[in-house]
Amino acid sequence: MQKRYVVELSEAERVLWQTLISKGRSLARKIQHAQVLLKADSSPPGPGWPDQRIAQTLRMGVRTVERMRQRLVEHGLEDALVRRQREHPPRRRILDGAAEARLVALACRTPPSGRQRWTLQLLADHLVQLKVVEKIDAETVRRALKKTKSNLG
Repeated sequence: MQKRYVVELSEAERVLWQTLISKGRSLARKIQHAQVLLKADSSPPGPGWPDQRIAQTLRMGVRTVERMRQRLVEHGLEDALVRRQREHPPRRRILDGAAEARLVALACRTPPSGRQRWTLQLLADHLVQLKVVEKIDAETVRRALKKTKSNLG
């Protein structure tokens, strides 16, 4: 099957990437990407390995090799070596900056009558009552308070 995205490196690019690999001072992912693209180089001095052989040699998936070749051809040299940031995080944050500020302010207030101190569940319940958030877990409250390094005791 003919490759849709063919990698053809210039002599300067090849030397640059071989130097990057030989020094070993870059991120491991960047070195691995450079190795993949050097092996996939189809220009006359390049080895032009098939994707299956590259994947087997470097212990990765064939589809990963295909995506690296595609990124080099479509987006260029630098984009092929670095990891792209996600457009959207995998999960939305429950507490944004304003909600965290409300949580800290609530935790610093005196606890409700009949209570000696705030519990994580009590803080979570109050945030829902105040309509700061729709729902929240005590663990999320704990992580937010730990991040602020507040001392409630």
